[in-house]
Amino acid sequence: MTPISFREATAVWWRIGLLSFGGPAGQIALMHRILVEEKGWLDEARFLHALNYCMLLPGPEAQQLATYVGWLLHGVKGGVVAGVLFILPGAAAILILSWLYVLLGDLTLVEGLFFGLKAAVLAIVAQALLRIAGRALQGTLKPLLAIAAFVALFAFNLPFPLVVISAGLIGYLSARLFPGRQNTTVELDLDVTVRPGTRSAALTCLLLWIGTLTVLHAVLGDESVFTQIGSFFSKMALITFGGAYAVLSYVAQQGVEHYAWLQPGEMLDGLAMAETTPGPLILVTQFVGFLAALRDGLQPSLLAATVGAMLTLWVTFLPCFLWIFAGAPYVEKLRGNRALSAALAAITAAVVGVIANLALWFALNALFAEHWRLTDFGLDLLTPRLASVNLPLLSISMIAFVLVFVARMRMLPLLGTCAAIGIGWRLLTASAG
Repeated sequence: MTPISFREATAVWWRIGLLSFGGPAGQIALMHRILVEEKGWLDEARFLHALNYCMLLPGPEAQQLATYVGWLLHGVKGGVVAGVLFILPGAAAILILSWLYVLLGDLTLVEGLFFGLKAAVLAIVAQALLRIAGRALQGTLKPLLAIAAFVALFAFNLPFPLVVISAGLIGYLSARLFPGRQNTTVELDLDVTVRPGTRSAALTCLLLWIGTLTVLHAVLGDESVFTQIGSFFSKMALITFGGAYAVLSYVAQQGVEHYAWLQPGEMLDGLAMAETTPGPLILVTQFVGFLAALRDGLQPSLLAATVGAMLTLWVTFLPCFLWIFAGAPYVEKLRGNRALSAALAAITAAVVGVIANLALWFALNALFAEHWRLTDFGLDLLTPRLASVNLPLLSISMIAFVLVFVARMRMLPLLGTCAAIGIGWRLLTASAG
């Protein structure tokens, strides 16, 4: 394999970071096109092996995949540069949009903008679900795992770790008991030199993470909004598996229902911001931290909000580097194990069910103002009150689905079209009022 210069790789990571629109499905497709098809830096099997490991981790799989590949190419410095550049453009954009949202969000024009973007987001999430399902659900077992994961999460509200561990165990046992039925191919033609600094980098990330939480608790106390932000998003980094979509489901429910940092509609506004900007969708957590600190009553509020956003960014993404530097060397050594590869593939299939759960959760909260929970027969099912449907948003959402699935409109034109319709609707209703 021809050596890849660090300068060339850095330029490519800048390019990926600036173009990484469309959520994890679009971002993974972008990296595949550039890294596998265009540059030839990885083969298909190596790329999917890394992706399956990143799907297993808590946090945004696309950002972790970039970090993983950067580490494969140039060790720790390659992983850091790839991971940071994947985040940086979107983080800067989200911060600017958060300021504008607070300063101008009550204006009709801005309200209409985000009203229309909510409809586009619903269509984009549905499209992402179908794209990932097309890649991950071959054969008979994997579709069944995806369906089972969706039912377990949406209808029974089972813990995600239980769901994902069960899927991995089923995939592992299936490969061991029926080895002839596995179509897992293992390529070992690309050697990796694990640089000595990898373990030190993992330890450094761990110490920085723990040190941040320790200082927050010791200096500000448990009741400080910054301590709560640090603790909550650190907990999120530990227990939310399945990539960005699973993370957003957890953040939305906790941020809205438990902490009351924001309303369901504001969570969708934040998701719309993340959809309109490059970078991982989990950057919406930056918006959540911004609003949480803003509404704590500290002065000046916008300065506190900015600190809250930066703290959220730090504790959300620092663990992502820890997981890669701590685990990737061992995952690379196990690439030849077909049973473990099958377990990772099964987990990826279960994640499709997670995405379906998130898509339906967001749709119900966006389109219906009132809900009730069905708790009979062991169920824990969120059910909408049909009379509370938001007909204008439903109409724009139907337009968005037609533009996505019939007209095949690309993401940025779709967002612009729906935003324009939303603005037009708000202006029309304002003038009529």
